[in-house]
Amino acid sequence: MTVTSSRVAWLPWIAGMAFFMQTLDATIINTAIPALARSLHHSPLAMQLTIISYTLTVAMLIPVSGWLADRFGTRRVFALAVFLFTLGSLTCAMSTTLTQLVFSRVLQGVGGAMMVPVARLALLRCYPRRELVRVLNLATMPGLIGPVVGPLLGGIFVTYASWHWIFLINIPVGIIGLILTWRYMPNVTSTRRRFDWLGFLLFGLCLVCILGGIELLGEAAVNSLLPVIALLGGAVLLGGICGMRHVILSP
Repeated sequence: MTVTSSRVAWLPWIAGMAFFMQTLDATIINTAIPALARSLHHSPLAMQLTIISYTLTVAMLIPVSGWLADRFGTRRVFALAVFLFTLGSLTCAMSTTLTQLVFSRVLQGVGGAMMVPVARLALLRCYPRRELVRVLNLATMPGLIGPVVGPLLGGIFVTYASWHWIFLINIPVGIIGLILTWRYMPNVTSTRRRFDWLGFLLFGLCLVCILGGIELLGEAAVNSLLPVIALLGGAVLLGGICGMRHVILSP
C-alpha cells in the first residue's frame, strides 16, 4: 500500500525522532552510572542491571512489533510505543530504588522495541520503492547523532543538574512525537496472521541466553562456567529455531 498524501512527508521526521530517542537513551545513561550508584546506594557494577534490562527487553520484543503493527495499525502501535517510552522515562526519573529503576527501564524497553521497527514499516508501506533510499537515509540521520551527543549530554546533566534529567529530556520529545504521530502517521494495516508463540518464546530465550552470557563474561564475581552454559544454551535454541524454519519452509 502506497500513500501519496502530502501528510506522509512528516513520516521520515517522525521515524528519525524515534531513532534519535532510542539511540540517545541507550548511551546517555553510561556517563550517569556513578551518580546513579551514589543516589541509589548501590555499587556501579549493580547499575549495569539498568542497561541489561533495557537491552534484553528491546531485543526480545522487536519481533513482536511487526505483527502488532499489521494487526492494529502503524499509527496506533507507534503512538503506544512512544507513550510507553515516555512514561518509562518519567518513572525512571522518579525511581528511588534500583528495583524501581530496573522495572522502569523494562517499560522503556517495551516502548523502544516498537518505535523504530514500526516507524520503518510505516515508511516502507507509505512510500514508493524509488523513494525508499532517500527517506530511510533521512530517518536514520537523527539516530546517528544520538550516540555522539548522548555521553556529552549525560555528563552535562550529571555535573550541572542531576541524573534525573537524563530521563526527563525524553518527555518533551515524546509529547511532540505523540502529537505528530496522531496527526500525520497513517494507520496502515496488513493481512492478519496467526502469531507464532512458540517461535517467539524460543527466540526470546535464545536472546536472553546469548546476551546474558556475553554480559556475564565480564563479571568477576560470577562463576566462569555460568556464562559458558548460557551461551551454549542460546546456541542450542538458535539451532532449534533454524531447524524449525527449515522444516516449515521445505516443500
